[in-house]
Amino acid sequence: MSTSKRLYLYALQFKKTILIGLFLLTLAVIADVAGPFIAKYIIDHHMTPGNIEMKPIIVLLMIFFSLSVFTAIFRFFMNIYLQRGSNGVVQQMRKDVFGHIQTLPIEYFDNLPTGKIVARVTNDTEALRNLYVTVLSQFATSMITIGGVYIALFILNWKMALFSLILIPIVYLWMIFYRKYAANYNHVIRTKIADINAMINESINGMTIIQAFRRENQMKHEFDEMNDEHYEYNRKLLVLDSATSFNLVGILRLLMFAVFVYFFGMQSVSLPEAVTAGTLYAFVDYITRLFSPITNLVNQFSQLERSLVAGARVFELLDVKGEAVSDEHMERYEGNVTFEQVSFAYQDDEYVLKNIQFAAKKGETIALVGHTGSGKSSIINLLFRFYDPQKGRILIDGKNINELPRQTIREHMGIVLQDPYLFTGTIGSNISLNDKRISREAVEKALAAVGGDRVLAKFEKGIDEPVIEKGSTLSSGQRQLISFARALAFDPAILILDEATSNIDSETEEIIQHAMDVLKEGRTTFIIAHRLSTIKNADQILVLDRGEIVEQGTHDELVAEGGRYEQMYRLQSGALS
Repeated sequence: MSTSKRLYLYALQFKKTILIGLFLLTLAVIADVAGPFIAKYIIDHHMTPGNIEMKPIIVLLMIFFSLSVFTAIFRFFMNIYLQRGSNGVVQQMRKDVFGHIQTLPIEYFDNLPTGKIVARVTNDTEALRNLYVTVLSQFATSMITIGGVYIALFILNWKMALFSLILIPIVYLWMIFYRKYAANYNHVIRTKIADINAMINESINGMTIIQAFRRENQMKHEFDEMNDEHYEYNRKLLVLDSATSFNLVGILRLLMFAVFVYFFGMQSVSLPEAVTAGTLYAFVDYITRLFSPITNLVNQFSQLERSLVAGARVFELLDVKGEAVSDEHMERYEGNVTFEQVSFAYQDDEYVLKNIQFAAKKGETIALVGHTGSGKSSIINLLFRFYDPQKGRILIDGKNINELPRQTIREHMGIVLQDPYLFTGTIGSNISLNDKRISREAVEKALAAVGGDRVLAKFEKGIDEPVIEKGSTLSSGQRQLISFARALAFDPAILILDEATSNIDSETEEIIQHAMDVLKEGRTTFIIAHRLSTIKNADQILVLDRGEIVEQGTHDELVAEGGRYEQMYRLQSGALS
């Protein structure tokens, strides 16, 4: 389905409001177009030489003035209804886009920079807002006005009106020519805007690294190159727009008036009856009125093209296959997890997990150990159903998780990341995530249980203490404790811990270790382990290498085997001693 048709279908959702606006616009055009006819009648019938009739002139002038007032009133309400309908369309589109983003797989966000996604939700939908709010209302106003003027012209003089129809194909052909070049320019411009947003977002997030490694000038150079290309295509579009707007219409206006003077001049010479002054006035008035909407129409070509390109980008995002967010609930499961011959690849046949098989019983702690790229995080991604395996099955309490909605499974899962993410809000809202099922008392209880009340006691507002994006004003330990309290408040049956003590000081580590013990109680826990000293008490340790489980057992068993795990543990112990 074309972009234009999809935009039209969005407009149909608010057709009542838009149709009322168009009806009012039609009334405004009728009232407006009637004005020159009244002026013609006054000039031809009541202002003849030596016979000026004031009474009918005053009456007709009052009608003329009343029509102008009615035109203004109709246009006022027309504008309100068209703007209301247009804003409604854009509001609905933004809801759909943001709602659709919530359904997209993690894979989509892994492969596309955040800035580019943000550009589609903000910049591109804003361009579409201009389409509905400005372009379409201008097009509707111009088209109806042009139609009304042509009707009036045919009533006055059908031959001259017929000739003036040549304007329509000229403008149409010019629009085709314009779109041929403008589409390419606008596509590059929108893409570069997204690239610029992505780079700005990445630069701000990585400012510490940029400054630490003195890459400020390099980043500025890269940004300038991107920005210069954006500028160059904007310049090309500006040249095209300049040729399109007043220059084109000005030439057409002069051409039309030249033909008009010739036509009526020849009529005056060749015909026994000269053209009346009223007819001349009305025709000049209508020709002037004709070019005003044509100018408005031509001037909207640029915005129309920008909007269509933006619309294509928005619909490209909406066409990415998502999965409806399920509100289905399930009873809290026991937490028995089984991986049966699971193999998984992020791309094609490049498997990062190969024939993974293990079982975790309720309440057990499973530690995942291995070098970077060994597959630890991929196992967690599959368990959470951020991705699905190409081969094998993952079972929870004997049920294949691929047969259940993703959100339903995650309802009884919790995760604590190595670098926990905090949202703008308060400490309390970051623990409850504004879930109405988690009361303020539950938040305070969870925070106290993990020992966070001691670390966060210095905040005057307690759990109402403001938190900015990513919690950058809090220490690593404070952020970690908040994430532990969050996991505990949601009471998961399965808990994922990405080594939570690797980025904090030794004093806070004791509190974190206590928090981990509180969290693990009664839950099936998976720990991505970096420091082997923290997983000595794990029920199972899975040693991964290049996507395969090469060793499996308890700490003591694996040390006794003298294999890969024993070497890793001895190296870490030696480094610590």
